[in-house]
Amino acid sequence: MVYLDTSALLAVLDAADEYHLLAKEVWTALLTSGATLVASNYVLVETYALLQRRLGMEAVQVFHADIVPLLKVEWVSEAVHLCGAHALVTANRRSLSLVDCVSFEVMRRLGIKEVFTFDQDFAEQGFHCLTRAPLTGPSAGGFCVQEG
Repeated sequence: MVYLDTSALLAVLDAADEYHLLAKEVWTALLTSGATLVASNYVLVETYALLQRRLGMEAVQVFHADIVPLLKVEWVSEAVHLCGAHALVTANRRSLSLVDCVSFEVMRRLGIKEVFTFDQDFAEQGFHCLTRAPLTGPSAGGFCVQEG
C-alpha cells in the first residue's frame, strides 16, 4: 500500500507545478505496479478545494472522474481526527497541517510505510517518500528525499 498526499496529487494534475514531471513519473510507476493507493477523505477534501481554487473546475472533474476511482479512500473516524488534532496542537508548528497529522495517524494505523508526497513532514515522521527532490521549496515547507 502507498499513501497519497495532496502535494503529490496536485503535482500530478498541474502541468505548471515545479515537480509535475517527477510526479507524473512516480504516478505512472505506481499505476503500473498495481500498488493499492490509499488516501484519507481529508486528503480528498483538501485536494478538491485546492484544485478548484488554483486550476478550476476542469481539473476538479478530471480528479473526480479519473483519479478518485483508483483510490482506496480511508474515512477518518472521530478517534483518528482527535489524535491528529492533538498531534497538531502538541507540535505547535504553523507549517504543519491537520490533514498531515491525520494522514500520519491513518498511515500508522494501517501499517503504511510508503508515501507519495513532496512534503518533508512525512520523512520527519519516519515514512519512506517515493519522491526525490530538494529539501527546500515552496509553501509546503520542503520536500521528501527518497531514502537510499
